[in-house]
Amino acid sequence: MTAHTLDQKPAVSAEQPAAKVRRRRSKAGLFWSALAWVVGIGFFFPVLWMVLTAFKQEGDAYTDPPKLFFTPTLDQFAAVLDSGIGTTLLNSTFATAMSTILVLVLGLPAAFALSLRPVRRTQDALFFFIGTKMLPVVAAIVPLYVIVGDIGLLDNIWALVVLYTAMNLPIAVWMMRSFFLEVPSELLEAASMDGASTWTAVREVILPLVSPGIAATALICVIFSWNEFFFAVNLTAVQAQTIPVFLVGFITGEGLYWARLSAAAVLTALPVVLAGWIAQNKLVRGLSFGAIK
Repeated sequence: MTAHTLDQKPAVSAEQPAAKVRRRRSKAGLFWSALAWVVGIGFFFPVLWMVLTAFKQEGDAYTDPPKLFFTPTLDQFAAVLDSGIGTTLLNSTFATAMSTILVLVLGLPAAFALSLRPVRRTQDALFFFIGTKMLPVVAAIVPLYVIVGDIGLLDNIWALVVLYTAMNLPIAVWMMRSFFLEVPSELLEAASMDGASTWTAVREVILPLVSPGIAATALICVIFSWNEFFFAVNLTAVQAQTIPVFLVGFITGEGLYWARLSAAAVLTALPVVLAGWIAQNKLVRGLSFGAIK
């Protein structure tokens, strides 16, 4: 009995430090999880407050201290819809969709050529692409304004389509090239040995593999185009006005209409949020594409 008891003591003493380590790790995990929740709520709180303010009357929106309990109303959304937001929504949607399509049409062949089918002086081409993003936009607005005015595209949505395409194309080429680089070149060789042409191999083999990365790139282009303000405010007036310019109209000399501005901001953010929610599966796969081999 004594020998059996003595034999079991080392096992018990060996288990105690392991249990302490597990408890310590569990407490550390709970701490970091709680901290992550606090930080996440802190970042999300302004958005939540904007949504709540959109359902208030102006008298309830501008109070000190802020009013937490109120009667929700849709009056501010109705006022925003009556103020002509539909036209600006259509303009932003058209400029964003067309520029994103053009970026993908132009960027996919460039990214493919610079990754799986590299050309001479590839690095020079890549640095040229990304170098165009280094130029401050304000430094280019005067020559752009003159050129757009000379060709008769002031206050024309097609001017924004061209500029948004040029704005997003460099970053899209860099992103999609990184996704193409994760595809083994042996897949193209195997497809060519089976008699497939380059276009067939790209369409049937490569594009399905990199489709999550393409979706992530497209969503980023959508966000950049939808939120762009500088070109829109300087090159448009009435006919081609976009959503960011429309929102500035709620800031008047008489004061700020907080509830109405919040309602307009909610309607403005809703399409991008819905697009991200619909593409969330491909977006997560695209942003993590190639992280684990």
